[in-house]
Amino acid sequence: MRSKRYTILVADRTSGVVRRLTVPAGPVVAVACAVVTLPVLIGIGAAWKAKSGVAQLYASHRALEVENSNYRGATAALSEQIASLQSVIADLGVRSTLDPTLSRAMDKLPAVVKARAMGGAAAESTAPKAENAYTRTLSALASPDDTFGLLRSVLESLESRLHDVRSGVEKRNALAAATPSIWPAHGWLSSGMGRRRDPVNGADDFHPGLDIVGDKGEPIYATAAGRVVHAGYQGAYGNLIVIDHGFGLETRYGHLSKFNVKQGDRVNRGDVIGAIGATGRATGSHLHYEVHANGRLLNPLQLLTQQRPRDR
Repeated sequence: MRSKRYTILVADRTSGVVRRLTVPAGPVVAVACAVVTLPVLIGIGAAWKAKSGVAQLYASHRALEVENSNYRGATAALSEQIASLQSVIADLGVRSTLDPTLSRAMDKLPAVVKARAMGGAAAESTAPKAENAYTRTLSALASPDDTFGLLRSVLESLESRLHDVRSGVEKRNALAAATPSIWPAHGWLSSGMGRRRDPVNGADDFHPGLDIVGDKGEPIYATAAGRVVHAGYQGAYGNLIVIDHGFGLETRYGHLSKFNVKQGDRVNRGDVIGAIGATGRATGSHLHYEVHANGRLLNPLQLLTQQRPRDR
């Protein structure tokens, strides 16, 4: 069976010439199908490409959302650490202020007492940490993904360093509170620390503290914060109060007429602990006052910050 054939006539209107072109049906159908299906295929391809692009955009959008969420979390953490550092710095500003006269009294304490109070030089060992972390951060900032983590590491190092500094300030303030820096009574300074003639028998004698003359019953003050470790009668001291201030510091108050504290009580600088008297080996009403540092006598005049009582 012969296949169908199609004849195409082409006429030239000017010359009247007519040309005939006969072609088989198969190629004509194929061309027609191609003409029809090609735009459809192009449209389908474009649709698939658009769908793939949308999927990629959606994936990128999700990735950006996750990244933004991580940045928001990192920013919140950094803000919290910055606020914490600001609080620490403000706290240090409040705590680090000491009365200049009290600071000078602390400077005159024996080195062993100050070292015991400050716990040695351990605080200095943390300084390289912050510096090294800062150096590592500067060298690694070329990687944006690690910037927040590195900044957080630096802030943590600085926070740790400030914590150590705050601890040092607290230790210094504790030593300041424990430094016997005020006069224990009002009156006349009748005898200082050192060689003297014994007021009872006239012999050469070493006086281990200060004698402050006052009327019987006049108040006696704790010269620093501490704990009462003795409040009772003791030989030549008569009625004696001993206060342990910590860090190896101790004060003694002798010849009292009465006690306002008992053993175990906590006292602060300026608290009234007793009254002037003449108990024990005494020729008249006065307070005998001693300071011991690390088990050794310390001249109380080195530490006193108030105006000196009048000499008798």
